[in-house]
This record gives sequence, C-alpha cells and structure tokens, in this order.
Amino acid sequence: MSLISPSISSTLQTPSDFYASLLQTSLRTKDPFTAKLVHAQIIKLGLHLGVFLMNNLMNSYSKSGFISDAHTLFDEMPVKNTFSWNTILSANAKQGKFDRAHTIFQEMPERDSVSWTSMIGGYNHKGQFQKAISMFLGMVSARISPTQFTFTNILASCASLEDLSIGKKVHSFIVKLGLSSNVPVANSLLNMYSKSGKPDTTKAVFDRMRLRSVSSWNTMITLYARSGRLDLALAQFKQMSERDVVSWNAMIAGYNQHGLDVEAVCIFAEMLRESNVKPDKFSLASVLSACANLEMLKPGREIHAYIIRTAANDSEPVSNALISMYSKSGGLAIARKIVDRCMVSNLNVISVTALLDGYVKIGEVKLARNFFDSLNDADVVAWTAMIVGYVQNGLNNDAVELFRRLLSYGPKPNNFTLSAMLSACSSLASLNHGKQIHASALRSGAESSVSVTNALISMYAKAGSIENAKRVFSQVSWIRDNVSWTSMIIALAQHGLGVEAVELFEEMLALKIKPDHITYVGVLSACTHAGLVEQGQNYFGLMQNVHKIVPTLSHYACMIDLLGRAGLLEEALKFIEKMPIEPDVIAWGSLLSACRVNKNAELAEIAASRLLEIDPGNGGAYAALANVYSLCGRYEDNAKIRKLMKDRGVKKDRGVSWLEINKTNHVFGVQDALHPHRDEIYKKMAELWKEIKKLGFVPDTKAVLHDLDEELKDEILSHHSEKLAIAFGLMSTPEKTTLRIIKNLRVCNDCHSAIKYISKLVQREIVKFNEEQGPHILDGIMPVEVHDLPAEVHDLPAEVQKEVKEGAFNCKLHC
Repeated sequence: MSLISPSISSTLQTPSDFYASLLQTSLRTKDPFTAKLVHAQIIKLGLHLGVFLMNNLMNSYSKSGFISDAHTLFDEMPVKNTFSWNTILSANAKQGKFDRAHTIFQEMPERDSVSWTSMIGGYNHKGQFQKAISMFLGMVSARISPTQFTFTNILASCASLEDLSIGKKVHSFIVKLGLSSNVPVANSLLNMYSKSGKPDTTKAVFDRMRLRSVSSWNTMITLYARSGRLDLALAQFKQMSERDVVSWNAMIAGYNQHGLDVEAVCIFAEMLRESNVKPDKFSLASVLSACANLEMLKPGREIHAYIIRTAANDSEPVSNALISMYSKSGGLAIARKIVDRCMVSNLNVISVTALLDGYVKIGEVKLARNFFDSLNDADVVAWTAMIVGYVQNGLNNDAVELFRRLLSYGPKPNNFTLSAMLSACSSLASLNHGKQIHASALRSGAESSVSVTNALISMYAKAGSIENAKRVFSQVSWIRDNVSWTSMIIALAQHGLGVEAVELFEEMLALKIKPDHITYVGVLSACTHAGLVEQGQNYFGLMQNVHKIVPTLSHYACMIDLLGRAGLLEEALKFIEKMPIEPDVIAWGSLLSACRVNKNAELAEIAASRLLEIDPGNGGAYAALANVYSLCGRYEDNAKIRKLMKDRGVKKDRGVSWLEINKTNHVFGVQDALHPHRDEIYKKMAELWKEIKKLGFVPDTKAVLHDLDEELKDEILSHHSEKLAIAFGLMSTPEKTTLRIIKNLRVCNDCHSAIKYISKLVQREIVKFNEEQGPHILDGIMPVEVHDLPAEVHDLPAEVQKEVKEGAFNCKLHC
C-alpha cells in the first residue's frame, strides 16, 4: 500500500490524525502490514513522541497479531496514559497470557473500568470462570463502576459455573445501575438463568424486556426445547419476526433430542423452503440424526444430495452424522465409503457405534470386526459395541476373547462393557469368568452401577449360584430399579424357589415399584413352579386390571403351564381357546408337556396336531406325543410316530450336557463314546450308581419310554449325559468344590433324583441348569428327556441292543 502525504490528502487533518485514521482503516480491512508502513513513516516524520498516535499504532499491532511489536512500542513510549496501559493489558489477556497481563495490571498507575473488564473478559474467554468472578469482586471492592461489557462477561462466567449466588448479586447490581433495559446485558441475564436451571426467572426477565433481539428469542426457544417443552418452544419460534440459523437449529435439535424425529425433519424442510437462512453443520448434523433414528434412507439421501449440491458445511460432525444415518438405515456400503473418504481418525463415538451396530444387525460380524480392527486407538465405546455384537450373535467365546484383549491392550472397561461381558458369561454359564468380571467391577467401583448390578444378578442366577445372586441383590438396596427386582424374581423362579419369588414380588408391590410385562412373566413362572394356581390367576388379573399391561404370548403360555402342571388340562385347553390372540408353538407345547405328565393321550393329540400346524418340522412335538403314547402303554402308536418322523426327515435335538474344567468345556451325549476318558468315566459312574442305590435310590425305569429289558433301561439311565458329566467332574476337580452341569434340554426326573443322591454321597454341591433358562425354555415344547436312547435305536431288533449298550452304535452315530 502506498502512503499518501497528509499535507496533500487534507489540509484539515493533522499528520497524527491522518495516520491514526489510516491505522483504523487497516484494522477494518484486516490489512496486517499497514501498521509496519505507518510506523516507519511516523519515525521518519518524528511523530513518535505523540501519545495519541502511538496508542493507535500499538492498538493496531496488538489486534493484527504483532503482540511482540506492540510490547516493544509500549516499552519505548516515553509517555503513557491509561489507554496505553489498557491496550497492552487487553492484548495479553485476550491471548491468555495471564501472568504477563497480571503483572501489567499490578504495575498500572491507575486502573479504570476498561482495565478490570479486560482481565475479566480474558479470564472468561479462556474458561477461567472462577478467576473472572474473583476479579469482578475485586473491581466492586475498588469501587470501580462496571460497564455493560463487564456485566456480559461476568454473567457468562456465572452461567458456565451455574453460580446463581453471584449471578443474582450481579443482577441486583445491574438493576441499581439502570442497565436492565440494555439488550446485551438482558440477554446475558437470560443466558445465565437459563443455564442455571431457572426457567421461571428466565421467562420473567424475558417478559420484562421492552426491546428484544434475535438472541433473546433464541435463548427462550433453546430453554424450552432442552427441557422438552417443544410446544412452548414452537410458540416462541412462531412469534419471531426475524430468525437466524440458531433459531432453526434450536427447534431441529430440540425435536431430535426428545424423540420427535419426524418433526425435526419437517422443520428442516420448512427451513429450506421458506427461509433465506442456510443450514450450518449443526442443522445438518441434527436432521441427519433424526433420519438415522427413523431409519429413513430416502430423506437422508436427499439431505446428502443437498450437502453435495450446495457445497454445504461438509465438516466432521456432518460426515459422522452421514455415517450414522447410512449405517442405521441400511446403507452400510455408502457409510463405509464415507469412512474411507474422511479417514477413520475423524470418526466420533456415535458414527463408529452406528457402523458396528449396522454390521452386527445384519449378521455381518466379520465385517464389523474388520472395521473395528481398522480403528486407530479405538475408545471404550467401540470395544463395547464390538463385544455386544458378538454377544447378540451368540458368539460369546469371541466376546470373552476380545474382552481379554481389551484388558491387556485397550482402554479401561466401563459399566456397559462389564454388563455386556456378564451377559456373555450368563450365556456361557461360566461362573469363573463371571466372578473375575465381578472382581473387576469391585475394583473399579462399577458394582454401584445399576446396569452392572442387574447383569451380575442374572449371571449368577444362570450360572447356578443363586446365593451369590441374592447377595448382590441385598447389597444394592439403594440403587435397585424395576430390572433389579425383575431379575431377582426370575432368578428365584428358575431355581425352583417359587414361594420366595412370590414373596419378593409382594415386597416390590409394597414399595410401590411398578412391575412390567417381564416381571409378570417371572412371577407367573414362580407360581407355576410352586403350584400356586389361584395366586397365579390373581396376578394375571392384577397385571391387566391394575397395571394395565396387555398380556403377551409369554404370559398366556405361563398360565397354560400353571394350569397344566396342576393337572387342570381341560381348563388349560379352554384357556387356550379363549385367548384373544392366536396361540403359538409355546402355548401348545406347554399343554403337550402337561399331557405327558398327566398321561392324557387324547389332549396330547390335539395339542400336537395344533402345534404341528404352526411348525410342521418341530421334532419336539413328535417326540413328546410318542412319549405320551409310551406312558399310556400304546407302544404301537409310539412306533408309528417314530416312523413318521423318520419318513418326514424330522429330527429332534439330542440332549447334551457339559461342564467347564480348566477353561475347557467337556460335552457329553447319552451313552457317550467319544470322550478320551470314556472308560474311566463309565467305571466311575458304575461305582456311583452302585453306591447311591445303597443309600435308597431307585432308578425310575418308567422314564425310559421304550419296550426294553429292565436291565437295559437301568443301564441307559445310568449313562444319561448329565450323569456322565458329573462322573467326569468328580474325577477332575478337587473335593468339596461345586459342580455346575449345563444341559440343553430339561433334566429328567430320574437324573434329578439321582443327582440329589450323588450330591449326598460325595458331600458336594451339584448345580444343574439349562443352557437358556426361562419359563418357556424350561417348560415349553421340549419334552423332559426321558428318551435319551438315540432315535436310530427305536427300530433295531433286540439282538442289536447289546451293541448299543457297549457304545459301538453311539460311536458310529457321533462319526
């Protein structure tokens, strides 16, 4: 830039005025080098002794970023006034150089309101709010009158700290000085009361404002939107004569954050259609989040097209919102392209989790893991999402392995990670892993988390350790929620402690804790196991009439099971016929199971027929009906059903039992011939079988529903899968330790009785439970395993039975 001589440019301006005006123009035009040229000209003309001109030059240096030049100039000034001191003070305070600013502040011969406000504003802008408040209190003590700029800064600090005690004193000061009607000050008061959780006071200040700016309205809209009063927010929004992007963003984000995602999309569309305001990154991120929640791919793609077409703000928040939207709406391929384009390091927690969840939801666990492995420094949320993905897809061992890796190389697990892992341990029925995670929760303090507590109750219950489940429940009385009570009620019911479960449910009601539909499944199941027919019926009515819960198929199945177990088969059938919804496999399976117990072939035929209409390939229904025929002595009908199964290619799941020893699962089938320690196991079982008979155990040979020799029936019973698992467990574990045997089907009555005698004989606790526990898994279509004999044996001639006893056929079957 060329400098024009002041004598030529104007005869009315002094040289100092001319150069001062030039410096101020350069600040408006943001020309950082004018100050250097003017400085050289000032020295050349000998104008460097004038305080006014040098103050302007120093101000230009400091605001143009040449703070070291400003300091040099300040130090060389022979004469300084208060403006000189305030200029260099403000320059340091704005840049956060508070040590230097404080030194200058202390050295000032005289301080005015600008000096104090510069320090207060500097502290406020750099987030040192408490120091800003302390400086303000010092200003008041020094009897320096604050200005509107002082008040806007100190109120901002009070708002950030939510310090109402100081904020209210500042408000009274403002009233005394007559600044209440000043719009920037009034807006700062609105902001302070709003952020401090005082909506009524905020509204009172707003109502008293004679003049309001767009910012005033925005504060009220944001306040109402954040608190969920979207009706009031919309009313204020409609009253505005002028709106800016913040106004629109407050409404879009408010709807999105409170689950009104359709409204969020609609108001965004209105913004594009009726407003000259262009969306910014916050508008786009919020509306894309709404599309993600709605899983609406079409409007999400239209917004993406708008972003590309208008070159709108394609920032990290927008890219992350796009990834989340596509991931949740079925556009995983596009989401991954955006990831590759914007680089993984820029992803946030929401988009990472959404993409992982998207892969998991469609069963693409390998793709999820590949993406997870590509993350640099994955945070705990990403680790947790991947672990949850494994658990949701039944890959619990993979979840355990990844958790081990997390402990070794990853960030510290959080409550959600521990809850997910406890869920995996529940599915694996791995008490050792569960105890280790419990210990980790204790060390980290996560045990006080309600989600971890509830997961611990479920884990211990499913692992067969009901006493530990009770202990956890009793130790967290101050944080119990509905899920805690429900988990404990279900745990007690699953362990046959029906009366205790009912008592706990009554305690829950007495404490005014509202049960949900899952709680009622638990308590109805408890009534079933405890034989409390009348009480179960009362609870079924209470659920509908008092708690207004519409019964689901699970509740109906519980009631059918309740009536069936009590021998009220006709009532159970009438109950099914009166159901307002179509009975499912579980409902008819519950009746079929009850028919077996009560040896009612006629009703069993009805139940099996209706069940097979729904699920023609259900092997459990065929097997259950065949068992009923055997119990009724109708062996020919049993054989017909078995042949029908064979002709139709229908197979029933074989019963297997397993236990974990030294982190290895050992699996056994009936008459198992594959285990490497087969001979020792059979020898051990023969010893146990002989000894428990001496204690009074009588094998229930009626449980073998086939027309076989008594000796063979006795042999088959002794080689049931759970008994073989127990024999191996006794051989492989120290004395006095608890054995936990897991089975995929219900335990038969003979095994149930035998295990009690074995437990008494060896003085050990033996816990037996199903792979998946629940009232319908326990008592649904899967019949009690009284026919452990392999299906292929049913049609064999008697002379082949010897081979079966020796395990040769079973070995062939395994191969």
